[in-house]
Amino acid sequence: MFKHRYHLPLLAAVAISTGLAVTQVAHAQETLTQRVQDEKGMNLPARGLSMAQVEKDYGAPLRKLSPRGGDSAKHPTINRWEYSNFIVYFEGSHVIHSVLNTPAGNNQNPGAVN
Repeated sequence: MFKHRYHLPLLAAVAISTGLAVTQVAHAQETLTQRVQDEKGMNLPARGLSMAQVEKDYGAPLRKLSPRGGDSAKHPTINRWEYSNFIVYFEGSHVIHSVLNTPAGNNQNPGAVN
């Protein structure tokens, strides 16, 4: 009987932690869903555009971030250009993805080269 007294507080703590984790996951999902919807409504550079086309259509980026990868065929060089509201990812010299900057500022100055 003595050892069972400690199980109830432990179970309560686990239940509270699990509830908080579920709430955080639900919020993250909601935030991600909203971000995807926002991106669909914006005029972001489309997949396949060249660097020259992006610069012609959207102007010069605020920053050209340091390239990543390029160490093997399985890891091609990825270039990133930062604009005021979005970042464009290039594989080699063509767009593979464009995303909105995060509200938390997680994209701020991650390896800027200029």
